[in-house]
Amino acid sequence: MKKTAIDEKDILNQEETIVLFELSRRKFYKLLKEGKDIPFIAMYGSRRLILRTEFTKYLEKHPELRRRT
Repeated sequence: MKKTAIDEKDILNQEETIVLFELSRRKFYKLLKEGKDIPFIAMYGSRRLILRTEFTKYLEKHPELRRRT
Protein backbone atom coordinates (compact mmCIF):
# COMPACT_ATOMS: atom_id res chain seq x y z
CA MET A 1 0.00 0.00 0.00
CA LYS A 2 1.37 3.37 -1.04
CA LYS A 3 1.76 6.05 1.65
CA THR A 4 0.08 9.39 1.06
CA ALA A 5 2.42 12.37 0.75
CA ILE A 6 2.24 14.86 3.63
CA ASP A 7 1.22 17.73 1.38
CA GLU A 8 -1.83 15.75 0.18
CA LYS A 9 -3.21 14.89 3.65
CA ASP A 10 -6.18 16.68 5.24
CA ILE A 11 -5.43 15.42 8.76
CA LEU A 12 -1.87 15.52 10.09
CA ASN A 13 -0.10 14.39 13.22
CA GLN A 14 1.98 16.89 15.18
CA GLU A 15 5.32 15.99 13.60
CA GLU A 16 3.93 16.17 10.05
CA THR A 17 2.48 19.60 10.81
CA ILE A 18 5.84 20.91 12.04
CA VAL A 19 7.63 19.65 8.93
CA LEU A 20 5.02 20.72 6.37
CA PHE A 21 4.51 24.26 7.67
CA GLU A 22 8.14 24.80 8.81
CA LEU A 23 7.13 25.60 12.38
CA SER A 24 9.14 26.23 15.50
CA ARG A 25 8.82 23.03 17.57
CA ARG A 26 9.04 24.90 20.84
CA LYS A 27 6.30 27.39 19.96
CA PHE A 28 4.03 24.75 18.43
CA TYR A 29 4.22 22.36 21.38
CA LYS A 30 3.76 25.27 23.79
CA LEU A 31 0.59 26.25 21.91
CA LEU A 32 -0.75 22.69 22.11
CA LYS A 33 0.08 22.43 25.80
CA GLU A 34 -1.50 25.75 26.81
CA GLY A 35 -4.46 25.83 24.40
CA LYS A 36 -7.76 24.38 25.53
CA ASP A 37 -10.17 25.31 22.72
CA ILE A 38 -7.93 25.22 19.69
CA PRO A 39 -10.07 25.11 16.52
CA PHE A 40 -7.65 22.96 14.49
CA ILE A 41 -7.33 20.04 16.94
CA ALA A 42 -9.29 16.83 16.49
CA MET A 43 -9.03 14.23 19.23
CA TYR A 44 -8.87 10.56 18.27
CA GLY A 45 -8.78 8.73 21.56
CA SER A 46 -5.84 10.36 23.32
CA ARG A 47 -4.14 11.41 20.07
CA ARG A 48 -4.23 15.02 18.93
CA LEU A 49 -4.58 15.36 15.17
CA ILE A 50 -4.32 18.60 13.23
CA LEU A 51 -7.03 19.61 10.74
CA ARG A 52 -5.02 21.10 7.91
CA THR A 53 -7.58 23.61 6.57
CA GLU A 54 -8.33 24.97 10.05
CA PHE A 55 -4.64 25.15 10.91
CA THR A 56 -3.90 27.06 7.69
CA LYS A 57 -6.50 29.67 8.70
CA TYR A 58 -5.01 29.85 12.21
CA LEU A 59 -1.48 30.23 10.83
CA GLU A 60 -2.54 33.20 8.67
CA LYS A 61 -3.54 35.02 11.87
CA HIS A 62 -0.51 33.80 13.87
CA PRO A 63 2.57 33.72 11.61
CA GLU A 64 4.88 33.89 14.64
CA LEU A 65 4.70 30.07 14.86
CA ARG A 66 6.89 29.73 11.79
CA ARG A 67 10.64 29.24 12.12
CA ARG A 68 12.87 32.21 11.63
CA THR A 69 15.07 31.91 8.57
